[in-house]
Amino acid sequence: MNYEHIHEDFKYLMNLGKEDRVKSLHAPLWINYPKTTEIIQLLKQIIDRPKKPRTQNLLIIGESNIGKTSIAIEFVKLFKSSTIEDEDGMSIIMRPVLLAQAPSKADEKGLYISILETFWTPFHSSDTIAKLRNQTMYLMRECNVKMLIIDEIHHLLSGTPVQQRTVMNALKSLGNELMIPIVGIGIKNASLILSSSPELARRFDLITLSKWELDKNFRGLLNAFEKRLPLKKHSQLHEKEKATLLYTISEGNLGNLHRLLIECSTYAINENIEEITVDIIKKFKWVKPTNSLSPREILI
Repeated sequence: MNYEHIHEDFKYLMNLGKEDRVKSLHAPLWINYPKTTEIIQLLKQIIDRPKKPRTQNLLIIGESNIGKTSIAIEFVKLFKSSTIEDEDGMSIIMRPVLLAQAPSKADEKGLYISILETFWTPFHSSDTIAKLRNQTMYLMRECNVKMLIIDEIHHLLSGTPVQQRTVMNALKSLGNELMIPIVGIGIKNASLILSSSPELARRFDLITLSKWELDKNFRGLLNAFEKRLPLKKHSQLHEKEKATLLYTISEGNLGNLHRLLIECSTYAINENIEEITVDIIKKFKWVKPTNSLSPREILI
């Protein structure tokens, strides 16, 4: 069979057995769409700007499981780490984009440790704040870091106002001294972290990653998903009844939609149905929308 409804890059999956096709559903999946293109282009513009002490920063917010982290990971792939030799034959490591996880609370020492953990070098977490900061600065300079991305930046709200100001000032100081932009990624209330300082708020542009609407763009998204699902039959997910059901259950949340399609596809493969039917979608209406108690990023 030609499997014309499957994207060329995914047709090889159709030669696999049931178990392997089901496993493939859980592999990281990236689907580009206008909003992700817009954000990635903006990040490219920011990283290409000339260095200066007061670089404009960016805060990307959106509800949990909407795909924010996935955008950061995809952007990092565009600026892969590499090693070059200088004129003296010495190796120089190039890490243009550094993606670090915010510490679990507003803590300056935790911030430096989170950044140091992204490097392939030992450090001592028991060292003083000053020593950890110096090591962080040294490594970021040595590795030619041009942009620092802090994921889950809303974690920095877990602390007193003084602790929040301290850790955000530390982050601002890194940007100023290295003359690189800082990009924060977090859920919607992450914007509150900027209220600790009016000056800080002016240094961050804000962009929101919103849920999908039930429109032609959402149906286009369903088409893109279907081209990547290893099902032998064409499910026609973009049709009105199926699209409406999928939207209602997922509530327009990208990660929820992905999980729902994984559940439906798994059932369709295991039961030899090989397409996602209306009845199968209804069967998995228990796949609840993301809430604040279960934040999880899906690579889409």
